[in-house]
Amino acid sequence: MRAVLLLPVAFAVLCLAADDDGNAPLLPDGPGKEVVAKVCVECHSVDRMRSLRISKDEWWEKVADMVDRGAKLTDPETEAVVSYMAQNFGPDSKVWVNTAPMVELKSVLGFSVAEGNAVVAYRRDHPKFKAWSDLLQVPGMDAGKVEAKKDLMLF
Repeated sequence: MRAVLLLPVAFAVLCLAADDDGNAPLLPDGPGKEVVAKVCVECHSVDRMRSLRISKDEWWEKVADMVDRGAKLTDPETEAVVSYMAQNFGPDSKVWVNTAPMVELKSVLGFSVAEGNAVVAYRRDHPKFKAWSDLLQVPGMDAGKVEAKKDLMLF
């Protein structure tokens, strides 16, 4: 009986641990960020969200599906989430290099896993990047690759 009572508590703790992956601060600032951090990060990895790069219509479909599955969003919150996601993670959106996880650096900028990990590690101990050329200070970066993708970067 005691084990049955502890099961929901254990599940809740695991969900909280999985949900609070510490990546919500990696979301770019802007209108809708708070709702995305509150509702979407509850179940989804920020890394995954940032690497999708889908259209606003596709974001509408994703968010509608999540609402159908039980996500608690008001109509204005739904609009805010879709607008935020399309603005920051649409097909033509640029990469916020100072907060981008490795998977976004890899999928959008074409960095190798080693390069993406090097950028993330370098950010921990150095000031924020101010321009694409600052990435050339990261050990192991391919200067040609960085320069070729400079128009896809924001700082």
